[in-house]
Amino acid sequence: MIADTTYTARRLWLLGEWDAALSALGPDADPELRAEIAVERWFFQWAGHDEAEQAVAVLDQGTPAAQVLRARLAYSRLLFRRDPRPDDRAASEAGYREAVQLSDGAALGWAEFHWGTLLDNIDEDADAARPHFETALELAVKHGDAALEAIAVRHLAPYQDPAGAIRMLRRSLHLRTALGARAYSVAAQATLAAALPEDDPERADLTEAYLAGAEALGIVWLLGGGTGSTEDFKD
Repeated sequence: MIADTTYTARRLWLLGEWDAALSALGPDADPELRAEIAVERWFFQWAGHDEAEQAVAVLDQGTPAAQVLRARLAYSRLLFRRDPRPDDRAASEAGYREAVQLSDGAALGWAEFHWGTLLDNIDEDADAARPHFETALELAVKHGDAALEAIAVRHLAPYQDPAGAIRMLRRSLHLRTALGARAYSVAAQATLAAALPEDDPERADLTEAYLAGAEALGIVWLLGGGTGSTEDFKD
């Protein structure tokens, strides 16, 4: 039964049905899985912050997962300007740094990736962020983690020439779609649309598609709820 509910929760999570995924988890469910879903729900919908923070707090704080999830909450508060705390910048980097030291394999790639987003989106230091994204991509390919590859190439796209950037953004979208990662696919549609010329018919098609998807999933920062540029999609 535990295995069945975990499978159901993971499938709902992949579809961006975060509330249903959390509801599907039984009392004996993996607390790390619960925390991951709750943190992602907060990131996309700005809903359930306290629940996410509590879910992370019950984890073994010496694990890489706890370090990354706590850092992601701090990063998200800064990124979206949702009641950021004075120590969020320092806490976020400390969490990613610790996770990098504790991790290996694809998990190391994810920690490197998230550290890169902090440097890129909060510090606006693209040069410092790039090596973290490149390490994440290298580890994604090495360990066959398509989800990590998809998100790494999306964040490496701005470092390429226009044609190269479009190729990377398309690969990111194709990988996310193949994985069935609905919320991330919607975000990839938005990012690719913003990168295309204004008179490109595909841009209009993608915009129509991502707005419909964002509405269905309640992704607030794709519906004009963010405080930054509408062309600076986050994931």
